[in-house]
Amino acid sequence: MRKKNRIYLSALTYTTEIRIVMCLLAVMFGSCENRDKDFRYKAVIDSKWQDITSMPDLGAYNKDRQEPVDFGVWKAKDGTWQLWSCIRNTKIGGNTRLFYRWEGKSLTDTAWQPKGIAMVADTTLGETEGGLQAPYVFEEEGIYYMFYGDWNRICLATSEDGKEFIRVLNESGTPALFSGPLYNTRDAMVLKISDTYYCYYSAHNEHDDKTFGPQGAIYCRTSKDMKEWSDAVVVSRGGTPLEQTNWYAGDIECPFVVKINDSYVLFRNQLYGRYSLNTQYSSPDPLDFGDDDDRYLVGQLHVAAPEIIKEGDQYYIVSLKRGLDGMRIAKLRFDEVETE
Repeated sequence: MRKKNRIYLSALTYTTEIRIVMCLLAVMFGSCENRDKDFRYKAVIDSKWQDITSMPDLGAYNKDRQEPVDFGVWKAKDGTWQLWSCIRNTKIGGNTRLFYRWEGKSLTDTAWQPKGIAMVADTTLGETEGGLQAPYVFEEEGIYYMFYGDWNRICLATSEDGKEFIRVLNESGTPALFSGPLYNTRDAMVLKISDTYYCYYSAHNEHDDKTFGPQGAIYCRTSKDMKEWSDAVVVSRGGTPLEQTNWYAGDIECPFVVKINDSYVLFRNQLYGRYSLNTQYSSPDPLDFGDDDDRYLVGQLHVAAPEIIKEGDQYYIVSLKRGLDGMRIAKLRFDEVETE
């Protein structure tokens, strides 16, 4: 009888061990499977919108049809928040654009103070009259770097306090960093990955070629020192947004890239105003968000020319108001989306 009990107990122990091993294998393979999953990130508006600026008074340059458009937001050395916007359709002459500045005590301050015209094109340095576009600013080691467009070139200015900027002149005596390969090089945004600066920007054909294909692209150039830049690489163009704009190259404007864990989310603009529309892509490669395809597309938002700001652990999105008479802000979150 005791022998039978010993045999029974041995069999029970063996069965238990097998079950434990199978459970461990299931956990192991399950973990491996999860590691192999491709996770992307979708931007979601996470609060009500709040207006932060209104139509500026440009004095002698005021015009009935003027509109604040592409802009940059950053925190200055004294802790105040700065917002510089390109104002178009003004009386400045040339291409009608200049930079105007507001200041806020906090990101969600409902009464950002207008501070006046901040910068106009300097034609003595080769900048196009009235051609200033889309300022973008970041701070590194106490210096503020402003990338901006002068209609056909991406240019650079710097500041020690984040308020007063001075153009950085190259060996040719101009603030230009690079241009091309297409027309109207503009909308620069810079992301530093490791020790390399990635400058994303837009450009398009000078004239409508009347085709149904892409006539512009979001490009990227890289640099180690912000002086020497690589050749341009197409990172996004075509796809669904090509059919969702109101002019032949309006689908590739205002690129903004956010790094979320090991993924990169690109915000790419198609429409301003009442029907504002922006498309987002999530990719593991900061230089590839899809060339005339939607394989990395994760969503769309009814926003225009958005800037994404992280303050502490909270993301915010600042966008043009639909009336194109100022800017608004909301909280933003990034939801993890699993793909096969």
